[in-house]
Amino acid sequence: MKKYSIMKSMNMHPKKGKRTILEMTKVLSRHGYCTLGEAFNRLDFFSAVQDARRFTYVARLLQLIAKSQLTSLSGVAQKNYFNVLDKIVQKVLDDHQNPRLIKDLLQDLSSTLCILIRGVGKSVLVGNINIWVCRLETILNWQQQLQNLQMTEQVDSGLTLSDLPVHMLSNILYRLSDGWDIVTLGQVTPTLSALSEDRRLWKKLCQYHFGEKQFCRHLILSEKGHIEWKLMYFALQKHYPTKEQYGDTLHFCRHCSILFWKDSGHPCTAADPDSCFTPVSPQHFIDLFKF
Repeated sequence: MKKYSIMKSMNMHPKKGKRTILEMTKVLSRHGYCTLGEAFNRLDFFSAVQDARRFTYVARLLQLIAKSQLTSLSGVAQKNYFNVLDKIVQKVLDDHQNPRLIKDLLQDLSSTLCILIRGVGKSVLVGNINIWVCRLETILNWQQQLQNLQMTEQVDSGLTLSDLPVHMLSNILYRLSDGWDIVTLGQVTPTLSALSEDRRLWKKLCQYHFGEKQFCRHLILSEKGHIEWKLMYFALQKHYPTKEQYGDTLHFCRHCSILFWKDSGHPCTAADPDSCFTPVSPQHFIDLFKF
């Protein structure tokens, strides 16, 4: 994602946003966060994985590091990274939640490692090459385990999705912000399958994630001249980043110069603490250490 997109999502003007990131970077460096690896070591992402509200945030951060920042991690940071990743994979294998998210993460990580290992000597890989080969083998093993993951059918005599009225099922679908989640839920029952094809549902999803200019560049029409919103969503998703939603995110307090989880908060001494807090997305977190 381009820096301008990140700043726009945080309601920043490009020049002002760059200045804000630089100021935050300087403050963090004075408090021991000089590199991405040091920040990763000091922030307790291992425990955050156990919190359902923070799981997606941490997984997304690991995915972004896998794509572009793996070689910037020190030996200790690498160890912490793979310890957190192991915790994430084991959690998915145990509770069967978020498998698609972690499959994408492991795919990006394995692709990056294959390129780095093949180009050893051309790229900077901290640590023994044999250790990286072993890590790649571990990742491939995790991928196989997730591929073989079978969702166990729960036997419950209580209320099920099939028992809910149509308008409630529709409300559930309209609350989902990920197109793949809508497709997956649509496979549960025939009623949900029909509801998941609602053109208004996909139109709303497209309008939530993308702008009109993007629609015009990737307009898909049916034979009758109707806009194919579902097809457009997946086409647009390939070209533009979708809005990210997290149950809990890291925030930066400009008054106290500290990173903290929003839901945990921190005892800020400012007269108006809320005005000092800036949300830090996973991409923004990485960008803090690029200057």
